[in-house]
Amino acid sequence: MTDTTLAPPDSVTLADQTLAQLAIALPGATALFRRHKLDFCCGGQISLRDAAAAKRLDLPTLEATLAAFERPDRSTEPMDPAALIDHILNRYHAVHREQLPELIRMARRVEAVHRDHPQVPAGLSALLEEAEHELLDHMAKEEEILFPMMRRGSGGGMAQYPIRVMRQEHHSHGELIAALMARTQDATPPEGACTTWRALYAGLASLVDDLMQHIHLENNQLFPAFEPSIAAAA
Repeated sequence: MTDTTLAPPDSVTLADQTLAQLAIALPGATALFRRHKLDFCCGGQISLRDAAAAKRLDLPTLEATLAAFERPDRSTEPMDPAALIDHILNRYHAVHREQLPELIRMARRVEAVHRDHPQVPAGLSALLEEAEHELLDHMAKEEEILFPMMRRGSGGGMAQYPIRVMRQEHHSHGELIAALMARTQDATPPEGACTTWRALYAGLASLVDDLMQHIHLENNQLFPAFEPSIAAAA
């Protein structure tokens, strides 16, 4: 597997580093990647050069923007796994549990009140319900099985299978994100949308941003610490 640690800037160019490496090392990179729809969480092992080519983006412009994010005195050491788990639980698991029920409620209202509007996001509430079901099940597996293993230091052994399952489920979450964005024109409310509609899309954009960052932290920082092939490469 590809090493996700940041390479020294004098040995590898920004263009040759992966999206995951850059997302970890450079504050601001994730917002840039989201703006250009570059998948740094599930698809983070592709180089910036290849990702730009695939999206037909101007590579020098991306490099210049990322270079402005670099801080010579900033440590790139990963957070301690136990501390990172606590951060994920408090910043993402708890927040997702608050976000989804309210988004589902607003989506149902918008679909009902504006059912005759040509841009009504018909079926959005059902997609959000599916997302809630998947995420609650996924987070419970992490909280009850995987994270306790990691806290006990079960790297390179028992943790390998649940990590593989979590990575597979992250791909499913990525597909849900794409479906949510497609259903809502990238969370862009139509002209003259009511307050609830605008609030729904703002909340949806926040959910998607949080979920992508959540997946990124697990796929590219937490999980590699417990996968021998990645740890050895690092």
